[in-house]
Amino acid sequence: MWEILIYAFSMFMTGALLFLMVYSIITLSDLECDYLNAQECCNRLNFWVRPRIVAQTIIVIGFLTDYNWWMSLVNVPAAAWIIYEFVTIPRGNTGLFDPTEIHHRGQLKKHMRNFVIFTGWYLITFFFYLYFMILAILKGNPLETEAPQHVNRF
Repeated sequence: MWEILIYAFSMFMTGALLFLMVYSIITLSDLECDYLNAQECCNRLNFWVRPRIVAQTIIVIGFLTDYNWWMSLVNVPAAAWIIYEFVTIPRGNTGLFDPTEIHHRGQLKKHMRNFVIFTGWYLITFFFYLYFMILAILKGNPLETEAPQHVNRF
């Protein structure tokens, strides 16, 4: 039962992260087309950096509590990359997305590339979790029932 809940929760969290990636791609596209200014775009994107780290870390910890080593190992690189990006923010920047530097040195394209890669990653892992959740539900033979008990009448 715990395994099913872990997969369902991970599927929910991955779905939320998938929608967050699509939102981030749309926000960066709006900045690229000048529908948003850099300050507003970076404020919107920086707001979601920490929740993204927390969500990915919770997924890894959830699989570790279930002793599902393979799924936790699959998710560790994504969590490590997100944490690495957060830890290596240069001093003086307002966050991972800095409005003064987002148009310089191809950072806009780099961030867009990262979001597209993570969108594909979350889409693939979402369907992995769905598949393994169905396997966990169907573990054993769900159609097999106990032998009917005979009732002796008088």
